[in-house]
Amino acid sequence: MPNDRPTALAPDVAADLVAMRRHLHANPELSNEERATQAYILERIGLAGIEGAKPAAGTGVVVDIEGRQRPSNRCVLVRADIDALPIHEDTGLDFASRTPGVMHACGHDAHTAMAFAAMRSLHRLRDSFSGTVRFVFQPAEEAEPLGGRRIVEEGWLNGVEAAIGIHVDPYMETGKVAVGEGPFTLAADSFDITVSGVAAHAAKPHEGTDALEIGCAIVAALNRIAGRETGPFEASALSVTRFLAGQSYNVLADRAAISGTFRSGGEATRARGLRRIEEIATGIAAAHGASADVRIVRGEPPVVNDAAMVRVVAEAATDCLGEGALVVASGWEAADDFGFYSERVPSVYFRLGVRDPAATEAYPLHHPRMNVDENALIPGAETLIASALGALELPRGE
Repeated sequence: MPNDRPTALAPDVAADLVAMRRHLHANPELSNEERATQAYILERIGLAGIEGAKPAAGTGVVVDIEGRQRPSNRCVLVRADIDALPIHEDTGLDFASRTPGVMHACGHDAHTAMAFAAMRSLHRLRDSFSGTVRFVFQPAEEAEPLGGRRIVEEGWLNGVEAAIGIHVDPYMETGKVAVGEGPFTLAADSFDITVSGVAAHAAKPHEGTDALEIGCAIVAALNRIAGRETGPFEASALSVTRFLAGQSYNVLADRAAISGTFRSGGEATRARGLRRIEEIATGIAAAHGASADVRIVRGEPPVVNDAAMVRVVAEAATDCLGEGALVVASGWEAADDFGFYSERVPSVYFRLGVRDPAATEAYPLHHPRMNVDENALIPGAETLIASALGALELPRGE
């Protein structure tokens, strides 16, 4: 791969990129608890000689890199998420998580390290470009209260013309980048249903109202929303992930608690699905002489990729990884709170292949053995640099 490109990482930045990723991997923190991670990022920004970093969204960091080639009020944002997951690591790595039950199983350690390397490089390149690149090291992508929502609410997208997000893909080979126009991830909403019935002796079920049985009927009906009430070209998936009811062999349950998630690819599908969750739960409960309380939390919206920004990333990936690196992708089943960014400004979210070609197995995101091929990190950071500079050069309004 050529190393004479302006966006190529300097040797010291490249070496530090891997070291930083390993430090973050060994010291993961859960959503909205990233205090040590925040302090580490702020410290490293200071050591790099970069000024103006600010805390954001509670435990995140925002810093602007301002080009000095000529005056410009243009601003492009690069987002990297920094939180980990409540998963016990089983990779056997020398730098595996030191915190039992917490792991960077979604690759956010790699996202942060690549964005940090891109930030350092653009700081050194600031005499060669105009405009501002805003780096957002965002907390709480994985759990409410979502960091992406807070970043928007705090005004960090004010004045931003475009946003760039990256995510590792452990199923895609190192050296590949996947991106595509239009909806690229799904909206993710959660629901909690509490069914209230009447307890009774198990030998006399007619004297009670069995919340467990009613809950089972609700679960069966909820599964029809995606399978029978959604068109074949509408993206949707509903999964019930928790069901709690009953405490004894011989007593009918008077309460049942049901939880799950609804994923959707468009606002009309989303609104209809959420409405039907409530209608089904309350209707079935009432038909059986019980009641159901339904609580729905609207999570992240779908990420929608802007066509012009997709072209920017496509050119950057080809430049940094070579011909044949680009994979045109129609979308991803995952959800990401980068959707809050894409609701506000033209955005692009792309996937970076991190599967070692020599590996015999690939573990998915959120798996205790998920790992990242570190050979992907340098070209990933360089693609972020080239994408940010390319976005700054886009004609306004394109």
